[in-house]
Amino acid sequence: MSRAPITKAGSERLRSELERLKSVDRPRIIAAIAEARAHGDLKENAEYHAAREQQSFTEGRIAELEAALSTAEVIDVTRLNPGSRVVFGAIVDLEDEDSGEAVTYQIVGDLEADIKQRLLAVSSPIARALIGKSAEDSFEFQAPNGTKRYVITGVRYN
Repeated sequence: MSRAPITKAGSERLRSELERLKSVDRPRIIAAIAEARAHGDLKENAEYHAAREQQSFTEGRIAELEAALSTAEVIDVTRLNPGSRVVFGAIVDLEDEDSGEAVTYQIVGDLEADIKQRLLAVSSPIARALIGKSAEDSFEFQAPNGTKRYVITGVRYN
């Protein structure tokens, strides 16, 4: 079984979510189910069915997080010393060569990727194109809407 890489910060975020699900959400849902049961007939009890559905989702997420964290390999990016080369955990400043738009991403494990937070999965096309490059390098990759060209304006590790 291969171990999925994850940053230390990502591991802490997932462990925090897992703890919240177990200690806050699970007891709240159990209480909601008990209260809905007290209302009587469960066949037409929408509150009961909604609480059971929420319980199912929460238990599934708990199982998913436990499995993912048990196989994850935590990599402390502050201990890496790749210089200006882009490797796992790098925070990369990019400039779109066509539009001049600047953007910053961090390359993280698949488990913690979230494009809204500018966390790129190491397996994504742009991250694969970035790995091994250095500051001031230009590169291109195939995006869903065509070929994109960027220049790396900075690489750092926090």
